Order: sequence, then structure tokens, then C-alpha cells
Amino acid sequence: MKLNKRYLLVVGAAGVLLLSAVIDWNVSVRAVQLTFSSLMQLIVILPPIFILMALLDVWVPRETLIRLMGGNSRLLGVGLAFFLGSAAAGPLYVAFPVAALLLKKGASFTNVAIFIGAWSTTKIPLMMFELAAMGPVFTGARLLINIPVISLIAIVIKLALGHEQQQAVREKAASMLE
Repeated sequence: MKLNKRYLLVVGAAGVLLLSAVIDWNVSVRAVQLTFSSLMQLIVILPPIFILMALLDVWVPRETLIRLMGGNSRLLGVGLAFFLGSAAAGPLYVAFPVAALLLKKGASFTNVAIFIGAWSTTKIPLMMFELAAMGPVFTGARLLINIPVISLIAIVIKLALGHEQQQAVREKAASMLE
């Protein structure tokens, strides 16, 4: 029986779980509980996100997205990427299918990397809690550091990948959505 490579991680995790059950039953029971809790979060979060992505795919023409976030969009594209990432709701793993859709529709690689970076570090709802807990000086300092660093990371990723690898990522993203 030949094992498909994509299932190797699942089979390995199941093996580790079985081994942990032999060593400490309570640890393995807790691991299964956490796994099902995470799966329930996925089941609740992903369907609305995929519905919104389908609407974005249908309602926003490719030409419009290229104009707003494509290679020639300059500061408009960067600003829109930061805004979309910062205003987004949901955990970081939701950003990747959205990023794949943006790539498929013609957004620049840099703007998509900025979108993912903004989603992970500059979310507006979390900043409200941060302001209350840490104060405006801390939040302002963090943002003044994060925003340029996100932009720099996006540029470095684009330069490091090169055109051929960027194209491969675009093709993989497009095939993921079909």
C-alpha cells in the first residue's frame, strides 16, 4: 500500500497520538479534545469566509482589482492592502485563501504580502484591546515599527522569490481556488 505524501503528516500525528496514549492517557485525551475544538472553530469560521470570497470573485472584476492592487497601483495598493488586512476578522489562517484569491485576481505580490502582514499584526479590533491594556504610547510605537517592517518584508519576499517563483505561487493559488 502506497501512502500519498499529503497524508503523511496526518498519519505521523496519529502515530504520535497513539504513542502519547500509551505513555499518558490523559494527555492524549486532552489532545483529541483540543483537535476537535479547533475543528469546530474551522467549521464555524470558514464557510462565511468562503461565501465572501465567492462574492468578491464574482462581483469585483479582475481589471478593477488590478487597478486597485496590481503592480502599478503604488501607494493606493499598499494602503488598500493595509486597510483590508487591518479591518479583517478571523484568525490568520483565513487570510491565506483570501490572499490566494487576490493573487488570482491580479493583485501584486507585494500587496498580497502586505495584506497578510497587516492581517497578522495590525488588526483594528485587537488594537482597541491593546490601547486599553497597554496604552497609546505602546500601541503607537508598535504600529510605527510594524507598518514599515511589514512593507520591507513584503519587498524582500518579492525580491527573494523572483519572477518564476512568484508565477508558480500565483498558479498554485489559482489551482487552489478551482
